Amino acid sequence: MSADKDLHTLLATMRPELRAGEFVYVLWPHGRPLAGAIAAAVREAEGLTVVLPRADADGQGLSYDFVGAWITLQVHSSLEAVGLTAAVSAALTEAKISCNVLAGFHHDHLLVPVADADRALEVLHELVAASGEQKPAPELVLRSEQPADRPTILALTAAAFSVSPVTGLPVDGEPEEVQLLARLFECEEYLPDFSIVAELDGEIVGHVISTRGRVGELELLGLGPIGVVPRLQRHGIGSALMNETIARANAARERGIALLGSSEYYSRFGFVPSTSLGVEAPDRAWGVHFQLLPLAVWPGGVSGTFRSAGPFG
Repeated sequence: MSADKDLHTLLATMRPELRAGEFVYVLWPHGRPLAGAIAAAVREAEGLTVVLPRADADGQGLSYDFVGAWITLQVHSSLEAVGLTAAVSAALTEAKISCNVLAGFHHDHLLVPVADADRALEVLHELVAASGEQKPAPELVLRSEQPADRPTILALTAAAFSVSPVTGLPVDGEPEEVQLLARLFECEEYLPDFSIVAELDGEIVGHVISTRGRVGELELLGLGPIGVVPRLQRHGIGSALMNETIARANAARERGIALLGSSEYYSRFGFVPSTSLGVEAPDRAWGVHFQLLPLAVWPGGVSGTFRSAGPFG
């Protein structure tokens, strides 16, 4: 999905969303290492300006004058688009609301006085309405992967894992998940019904794969990798892929699903540390991050170490 340049389309389809919290502009002390949840930074001749949560600034004893609410314009605007910032600023100016604009690669972001946040959202929604009826939101389609999809899926996976989910740092070279996924497509544990893509407007924007795993003679699913194109992460596509996997697994009378990942995130789907169900991780150092979801026909009394599909070895 390419970035849009047409001003009318941008205004008619943007979705202003308020980010939680209060944010401040701070002139960062010269020589002090950066710390806290810094959301934006601008280096000028006079010094480094950072935008960060107010609580972080207070905790570090940093001074500020402006306390803002952060509004993101959820529309994929091109950096070459003409007029979006002007139209938004003009609407807020007419409502006597000050506005500081931050342009990101995918979205524009506004910082308005905290006291004016609700009114600013009203003004922006009025601007959307005045620019014409919003286009119907495209429907997310979930379907089984086909061999012809694989080049697109591998490219998507490379983009999705270009920043390490473990370290939070950019990956040097091709992410290891790309070659792992390519091998999973060809291994004997590959299960066609559990390689699922998410499509939006005909574009593949997400993928998840589950392959055959075992604890002793008990067959389970081993989920992963799961990836979503970076610009649409945190938009519910990963959750949709997870829920589809679980629904298919229950329909196929699978016993359970194992995965390695964030215990905070996956617990919302019912995953628990695997050891609580008698299953050890292939590497015990994974601890609570190796998790298991017992499904409707989970047999109980299970004991042993999980064996993943061959390529994981």
